[in-house]
Amino acid sequence: MPDLKPTTALGNDTARKAQHGVLTIEENADLALASLALRRNVTAPTPFGLTLPGSGKWVCNTDVSALWTGPDQWLLEGRGQAEADFAAAVTAQCPGCSVTDQTDGFVAFEILSSAGEAPVLTLMAKLVNLDPARLEPGTGSRTGLEHMSVSAIRRAADRLAVLGMRSAAGTLWHALNTTAARFVET
Repeated sequence: MPDLKPTTALGNDTARKAQHGVLTIEENADLALASLALRRNVTAPTPFGLTLPGSGKWVCNTDVSALWTGPDQWLLEGRGQAEADFAAAVTAQCPGCSVTDQTDGFVAFEILSSAGEAPVLTLMAKLVNLDPARLEPGTGSRTGLEHMSVSAIRRAADRLAVLGMRSAAGTLWHALNTTAARFVET
């Protein structure tokens, strides 16, 4: 029997982290994800006490957050729950809804600025085709980053999360890391 051990989306034992001046980029390997969709004639639930957000919005509480992904559809995030059966917990909170585990299908990178909002806005302007001023804290949107489709979530004024397909984790890391490194050079 082979000796199996879990690895992050980038293939490491621990989450990868890079520091570029005031910007930190870190792989969020502890994030669990589950998609939630309402079925016909089902009222929107309040999973884990969250009121599910409307178009372009992201909401959070202590342990769980939700991103609107389409009409009657959301992506729920469970912080620190990647090793748990988060989809089962969401299903229990959302009777009559369709829930699918997405944890192993995506990679999440957290970008944090120790110098406030300005570096995050500048980096966003270089990375994604969204107006940084419109992606305020508490919002999120699906967009393009280089040749990849990603979700950009503005968790706070000084923090941006980028979620992409796990199969493109290395390419996404390279794009984020390279752009942040160039940010320091300018």
